[in-house]
Amino acid sequence: MSVTGSSFFASRWVEAPPHAIEASDGLLPLGFRAAGLHAGIKAGGVPDIGMIVSGATATTSAARFTNTGAQGAPVLLTRQQSQTSALRAVVANSGNANAATGEQGLLDAARMRAAAAELAGVEPELVAVASTGVIGVPLPMDVIEHGIRKLGPQLRRDGAEDFAAAIRTTDAFPKQVLLDVELSAGSVRLAVEAKGAGMISPHFATLLVFVQTDAVLDADEAALLLKVATQRSFNRISVDGQLSTSDTIVLQCSGVSGIKVEEHTDDERVFGEALDAALRQISLLVARDGEGARRTARVRVHGPNEQAVARVAHAVGDSQLVKTALYGGDPNWGRIIQAVGAALPGTAPLDVAIEIEGIRVCEHGGFVKHDAHSLEKAVQRDEVEYEIWLPGDGEVEFDRYFSDLGHEYITTNADYTT
Repeated sequence: MSVTGSSFFASRWVEAPPHAIEASDGLLPLGFRAAGLHAGIKAGGVPDIGMIVSGATATTSAARFTNTGAQGAPVLLTRQQSQTSALRAVVANSGNANAATGEQGLLDAARMRAAAAELAGVEPELVAVASTGVIGVPLPMDVIEHGIRKLGPQLRRDGAEDFAAAIRTTDAFPKQVLLDVELSAGSVRLAVEAKGAGMISPHFATLLVFVQTDAVLDADEAALLLKVATQRSFNRISVDGQLSTSDTIVLQCSGVSGIKVEEHTDDERVFGEALDAALRQISLLVARDGEGARRTARVRVHGPNEQAVARVAHAVGDSQLVKTALYGGDPNWGRIIQAVGAALPGTAPLDVAIEIEGIRVCEHGGFVKHDAHSLEKAVQRDEVEYEIWLPGDGEVEFDRYFSDLGHEYITTNADYTT
């Protein structure tokens, strides 16, 4: 099976998994139902609360969270319970992050969890809570609880699109996919729904990402696969270098297909490749959204050790000067070498080489003659690639993906609460 021609795997930087095909029927993996609707948290009648429920008692799960010191109440609550309980259900809202809300925020998150647990027919500790939106404002709990009660009749297997709409804030477009993954014993389904456009930096962002599969995975294996895929996707993107209060990624495995993904087998590799590719493409959609972004870039750094290449990649991807040049389609490689030097203080004169879209613009830390016209055309593309070589023995690579930074980003965030 192949996803050749897939509308989802659009980036040249993500190879479509060879044993998966994009599903078009809109149905969640077996065992799952979802819904999303307008409760009244946000104005304009747009969806702002949603749920995903697994009906399988044998469900396993794994979760990842922001590592900021200012974690929101839903993160604090769900992080603790995810360590000991399988998460059978997810309830999420947009329009209010329930962060920096003190003890009342924790009580409100618990109330939200209890209302969702009653609707799902499970114990409260089996429900993950997630919130995204404005920080420092108490949740309107009457609106939240009323909205959760209305979700009950809406829960259905084709409800993923409504759920994905309910978790969006400044997102310009939805971010979701359904894949059928062919394993040795048959096909399993993998679904992802996500949101994120601003406050994006490695170690997560204003990200809510929910993944479901009907494959059988034990909890430890689910946690390992999610950790590895997250490190290669959401931990490698940047929009504005800002770390969020609310990042939450939850993987739920209903097991209803009866097809087990065994450790250290070809099935584990195939399933892991599909999960990895799906999350990397979703993360690139987050970067591409970028609150008014025009272009997405990849910086690939080669060097002697992982610490050095990662530090340089992060510096380039977070540089406002690099990002604004990317926005303007300006082939100003001086912005790049400045960011490299800032990441490696005390190393002057720096013997660095730089290419933009395969065109060598810098060698041994200095200008090299190149076709300026071809370079100007290359940086007008939707995706632009920078490649950097650092001096020293050894060969380690590190990729970082980022959006540009332009006028629309300022407008969006200047008016965020008004």
